[in-house]
Amino acid sequence: MTTTDLQYPVGKFQRPAEFNAARMPAFIDTIASFPEKLKATVLVMSEAQLNAPYRPGGWSVRQVVHHCADSHMNSFIRFKLGLTEDNPTIKPYEEAAWAEMSDYLKTDIAYSLMIIEGLHARWTSLLRNMSEADFQRTVFHPQQNREMSLFTLLALYAWHCDHHLAHVQIVSRQ
Repeated sequence: MTTTDLQYPVGKFQRPAEFNAARMPAFIDTIASFPEKLKATVLVMSEAQLNAPYRPGGWSVRQVVHHCADSHMNSFIRFKLGLTEDNPTIKPYEEAAWAEMSDYLKTDIAYSLMIIEGLHARWTSLLRNMSEADFQRTVFHPQQNREMSLFTLLALYAWHCDHHLAHVQIVSRQ
């Protein structure tokens, strides 16, 4: 595998050109199934595997798991803001800096797995009860300097689940 293949094992995110209601169920199912798929992969890993990066210069599996908990909490809040406010500006954060904090480097992944499990249950419930009009609501992303529909965020975070699950699976096969 090339470095790019290791960095983007499911490919780079492809922003949907337009709203497509037919794609929503698959995106939601990806978010719903992520906690179990992630747990099934990481709970059989050794400490050495948990601390191993998925590519040279990449994060360890431990960092990826903690990142998913934090990133998905942020996404859930972005959805709630988008549903309750008119085009709110969402708060970006320094993911790479967070990944170097002690809770990412030293904390047992079980805590983030619990967060992911509970969060994804609530998130999936929210998503499955949203209307098509809800998915067309927008948030403003200041780093990208553009509006993003909640449908685009749904597609992005479904990809994010697959993207990081693939990273973890790379290490599990080593």
